[in-house]
Amino acid sequence: MDAVEGKRVKRTQRDYNLGFKLAVVEQVEKGELTYKQAQKMYGIQGRSTVLVWLRKHGKLDWRNPNANTMPQSKETPAQKIKRLERELDDERTRNLILNRMIEISDTQYGTALRKKYFAEASKHCSNKDK
Repeated sequence: MDAVEGKRVKRTQRDYNLGFKLAVVEQVEKGELTYKQAQKMYGIQGRSTVLVWLRKHGKLDWRNPNANTMPQSKETPAQKIKRLERELDDERTRNLILNRMIEISDTQYGTALRKKYFAEASKHCSNKDK
């Protein structure tokens, strides 16, 4: 910043050339600085100036900053394991029920769903090999 007779002179957007903007954007996108750190380090006064540069010149999608962050999970690893084990048990139970329904359908109604499905799948696979 230039000092004229002891007074601070505000910088305008015209003071930042394209090379400077691209350098700041690159540092932020590499993770070397946050956009707020870049503002402070380079004396950029506008609160959203660096964000505007990121949207305009950056390679990342900065339109919705909340979408880029990973959701914060408050689940401990042990809780996650238990939850996944419950989900696996539920899926196994669901699979057993569906298989039993197919068996009932095949025996009571003579549908032969399982046979038709496997016959179709084997035909489809053999046609791909040719």
